[in-house]
Amino acid sequence: MKKLLSELKQVSRMPRTIVCFGPGPMFKGGISNYNTSLAKALDKQPDTDVHIVSWTQQYPAIVPREFVDKSSKADLLEDTNVKVTYLTNYNNPSSWFKTARLIKELGAEKIIIQWSIAIQGLPVGRMINWLKKHTEIEVIVDLHFVLQKEKSSIDRFFLSIGIGNADTYLVHSLKTFEELKAFYPKKQFELVYDGVRESSNTKQNVVKLYHPIYDLFQPDEGFDVEQFKKQHGLRKHVFLFFGFIRKYKGLHQAIEAFAEMAKNRDDVSFLICGESFWNTLDNTKWQTKLKNFLFSTAKKIFLSKQDDEQNYRPLERIKELGIEDKCVVFNEFIPNEDVNKYFQVSDCVVLYYLTATPSGIESLSYNFNLPILATRVGHFPETIKDGFNGYLAEDRDVQSMASVMEKYINEPLPRSNVAEIAKDLSWENYAKAILAS
Repeated sequence: MKKLLSELKQVSRMPRTIVCFGPGPMFKGGISNYNTSLAKALDKQPDTDVHIVSWTQQYPAIVPREFVDKSSKADLLEDTNVKVTYLTNYNNPSSWFKTARLIKELGAEKIIIQWSIAIQGLPVGRMINWLKKHTEIEVIVDLHFVLQKEKSSIDRFFLSIGIGNADTYLVHSLKTFEELKAFYPKKQFELVYDGVRESSNTKQNVVKLYHPIYDLFQPDEGFDVEQFKKQHGLRKHVFLFFGFIRKYKGLHQAIEAFAEMAKNRDDVSFLICGESFWNTLDNTKWQTKLKNFLFSTAKKIFLSKQDDEQNYRPLERIKELGIEDKCVVFNEFIPNEDVNKYFQVSDCVVLYYLTATPSGIESLSYNFNLPILATRVGHFPETIKDGFNGYLAEDRDVQSMASVMEKYINEPLPRSNVAEIAKDLSWENYAKAILAS
């Protein structure tokens, strides 16, 4: 039935209504950027009517963090026909069903749901089940991972009720596909590479794609790189860490590796740009104190002590290691219109993660043709060809990471290599694969 509807719309040239469910452009972070980029890519395809249906609040009210982007001025959906509706409140179950009914009323052919945190399994699962019961919409779950990087005792429960009934899954790496199979051992999955999937009562389609190259952020040819470097005291060789400061991203070991490499060098800088994930609210306010108390209590119950990152402060290592003069830190959320500056002044990007699923920062790096230094974890060995578009260091081995940094200075990689990898990772091809059925 779904395939027939798709074919009829194509024949009659009726617009195919596609819904991208996830955080809209008013939110901070990679998933918001990803969802916005996906909607823009689908909007560029012929005969599509694209909607972003977004959260108004993505998490339980006790989470002590500001998620709304109050810094960026640029309209990321300018010159598009994408429509945005902010409707879904995690803390209001009636909004979950209003969301599902809206998607039905829009006449959607497909809904692509961004799966990026297990706790959202409660509302997402309820919406999927309602849509499966009341519509013929193809429910597609775009998997940024399967389980949390910080695996709490409740994650598996939320995953089990969240996405098991989807028609189709999109994965950006084979590792994610293996995790999906491991979590649902009784389900049958059909792995496809070209996007064309078959309807089946027994198998769920898994489309192997990639994390596309962000087109929201472009180099500015008029930007004065040398002036920026001089203004901020950046030296000849600039290593970049960019994005939210989270424990799984391993900034602490990246700082330690840089300090080791920089012991005998005066021509290197470590540029660190990003907001500390759990330090975005005014801690003097009683509301923040209450949220911190409730959230800390919940984490003690559900999260192992080693995975609790609320007191993760890797930037303190800079002073402890005596490398303040070689580090330039912007410990804040970087507005969209300023992102290009930090990539344009850098020579390579450092992703010394503890665990990794396909990374938005990796994708963003390709947009600026920057080689990547990463740890040999997760999907990185799939996407980073050691010695071609980046170098790989050994997991949890600071000395190996320092050696890789030194190697990059002595044996820099041509940016044309990165461009060669990036050319096959377009949003256009990604959108076409989603619409292929």
